[in-house]
Amino acid sequence: MDFNYSIIDSDATSNLQLQHFLEEYGDFSCSSLAKNSNDGLNAILKYSPDVVFVNLNENAPEYFQMVIELHQYVKKIPIIIGISKTKDHAYDAIKNGFFDYWLKPYNEFDIRKSLLRLKKQIPETAPTQMRTQTICLKSYRDFQYLNTDDILYLQADNNTTEFVMKDGSIVNAFKTLKTFENQLPSNFIRIHQSYIINTIFISGISYGKSVCTLKLRNLQLPFSKSYKSNIDEVKEHLSKTAIPTSN
Repeated sequence: MDFNYSIIDSDATSNLQLQHFLEEYGDFSCSSLAKNSNDGLNAILKYSPDVVFVNLNENAPEYFQMVIELHQYVKKIPIIIGISKTKDHAYDAIKNGFFDYWLKPYNEFDIRKSLLRLKKQIPETAPTQMRTQTICLKSYRDFQYLNTDDILYLQADNNTTEFVMKDGSIVNAFKTLKTFENQLPSNFIRIHQSYIINTIFISGISYGKSVCTLKLRNLQLPFSKSYKSNIDEVKEHLSKTAIPTSN
């Protein structure tokens, strides 16, 4: 099983050292790097890492506050490991639910035991199982986090984008539709100049009418010829996973 991890550390040298160190153990791949608590929180919400390494040598109180804030946005907190040159923040780390606390310079034997405990704690997941991901919509100093599984489709509105949620609510983002085209998970596809659709909600495709029907509220969205290849891919995937019936 592979583990995705994020590092929150303002020291580039320390960052690189930890990455090289984890490469020796295999099964670990870096999903993001952040230099402060704000960027770190955004990276965790965006990439949903299994493990987060936090350098507590500087601004430790901010990182502990980040962990407290994290509980407001996600149901499952990633495994968090604190790193420091001293034991000064060890008590606070334990109090804030950190999985472990590594001292620098690293002790290979202690870390090997820590990583083995970590692997036992994270359950195996099926390769086809998709992770729940979150997208962050920023507007000036406001941040809004949307669970991508709750997004029905995106609709262009001039230079803004409407996120239409499965509960019927609409969230506005002050960026163009194209901005989000490559930021969303692979189950989101562009079907029209004005629409990006979450394919998990597609219940029907009509080539005659050039529309996709959605499971919720029987909504229909048009697709255009220029994005027909995307529709073909979705149809192929849905056909493979559907139970065959006799004619």
